[in-house]
Amino acid sequence: MASILPGAPQEGIGYSFSQAAPNAASEPRQHSFYPYSDNGGTSLGISGTDFTIMAADTRNVSGYSINTRYSPRLYLIGGEGPENKGARIVLSVVGFTADGSALKERLDNIVKMYKYHHGKPMSVSACAQRLSHLLYSKRFFPFYVSAILGGLDEEGKGALYSYDYVGSYEREQCRSAGAASSLIMPFLDNQVNFKNQYQPGSGTGHNLQAVVAEPLPRERVTQLVRDAFTSAVERHIEVGDGLQMMIITKDGVQEKYVELKKD
Repeated sequence: MASILPGAPQEGIGYSFSQAAPNAASEPRQHSFYPYSDNGGTSLGISGTDFTIMAADTRNVSGYSINTRYSPRLYLIGGEGPENKGARIVLSVVGFTADGSALKERLDNIVKMYKYHHGKPMSVSACAQRLSHLLYSKRFFPFYVSAILGGLDEEGKGALYSYDYVGSYEREQCRSAGAASSLIMPFLDNQVNFKNQYQPGSGTGHNLQAVVAEPLPRERVTQLVRDAFTSAVERHIEVGDGLQMMIITKDGVQEKYVELKKD
């Protein structure tokens, strides 16, 4: 007679679903839903005496796949019409592209409605606080982006604000966010904030005199931005293809594009 597999229902014997099938305890199943995706990208901002420079790379990725080589991550906020003519505020968002686009649309609508109701453009400090409220209102299902806001304050000085995912923010002189921020931020700390820089010949050890931090000229900042991204593309696979720059001054916003490595 053929052997019978252990645990299998035998001929003539009723099979009960109360028994294990096939003689093995069923394990609980966990159904998960994760709506986020990290599309890479890196941004930075540097403020000066009468300008603010925002920059971001244009590579959009999903893991090791490149979705597109030109995905803008800098957006004009406010101004007139769909082209945002006359805008003086720039928002950079890196991370989940869909959330970044949604956040940009919401903030842009708020700033434009403010001008419609009050007859004057919203200041960059008020816009910074409003962006904080937007992020905090979604704290239980947050926007999966790192945001930086730049513009000119009421005195015409460069203003830069950095944010976490739930709306905490602060005004800074320079900030980097995104995939390669850990590579770029130490460079900015040294070259813009003058950390760990000392006067040559001022002494030894604790007698060394630190370099006094002073605002940099626009040409120097522009070159630092290019150097930062040129270095980052050599070390990070999620950064590359193109560098989008926006220079904010009292005369408006000037946009530049610089080619980066595509491999």
